[in-house]
Amino acid sequence: MERLERNTGLVLEGGGMRGVFTSGVLDALMKHEYYFPYVVAVSAGACNGLSYMSRQPRRARYSNIDMLRKYGYISLKNLLLEGSIFDPNILYERFPSEIVPFDYEAYARNPAPYEMVTTNCLTGQAEYLSEKHDPRRITAIAKASSSLPYAAHITPVDGIPMLDGGIVDSIPVLRATSQGHPFNVVVMTRNKGYRSNERDINVPSFIYADYPRLREALSRRVEVYNAQLELVERMERWGDVLVIRPQRKMEVGRTCSDPVKLERLYEEGFQEGEKFCRDYRL
Repeated sequence: MERLERNTGLVLEGGGMRGVFTSGVLDALMKHEYYFPYVVAVSAGACNGLSYMSRQPRRARYSNIDMLRKYGYISLKNLLLEGSIFDPNILYERFPSEIVPFDYEAYARNPAPYEMVTTNCLTGQAEYLSEKHDPRRITAIAKASSSLPYAAHITPVDGIPMLDGGIVDSIPVLRATSQGHPFNVVVMTRNKGYRSNERDINVPSFIYADYPRLREALSRRVEVYNAQLELVERMERWGDVLVIRPQRKMEVGRTCSDPVKLERLYEEGFQEGEKFCRDYRL
């Protein structure tokens, strides 16, 4: 078993429902009581990471699979009626307070810093936000971090309009290194070698009309994401990161609601997490 530096950070990519892979990895880490001294996460990774930081195994899995099956919280109906393709009442009100209550006390006791990435709509830049004690602010940051552009409302945090952190920093490994963690474990939700073949387009001025810098960021989104994928693979070759990623061909999309596919991806994440715990220790 190889020993990692005790100062190793953990970086969690987003990816919508592909995040069930991450929840499987994190459940395996919790099974082996494998906890990092610093965690930074974005979008779906931020939501899954909260259950890891509060040390609540299988809570994120329940949210991503069982609760989706029961409540069907992904739908175009939600988008038309609520302004979000993901039902915000189920995910950010009922889930943390009554369905599977979030352990705020355990989360507050966890000494490791936990940062969630959002995009500041005014500046078009990433914000790295942390909160350990205020339940409303914790929820607001997590919601903002995963508020998909075009498919969710802008979410205010501290009075500042925010959207999905993945717009500008989908894989915040440079943030981890800047915070004093030169080596990091990165949990990805794409296969090795993946690059987006979508094309960036200039966002028309009538969309997000009050936020020109947000439009600029959205107009470079694919280019920035592909550059980050290349950076992570380069750092992996240099030995600066260790990547846990799906090995099977990805069959889950950002808004997938097929429980069979989601369960397979969760199990793959759990198995990859188990393998990591067998091979490495802090």
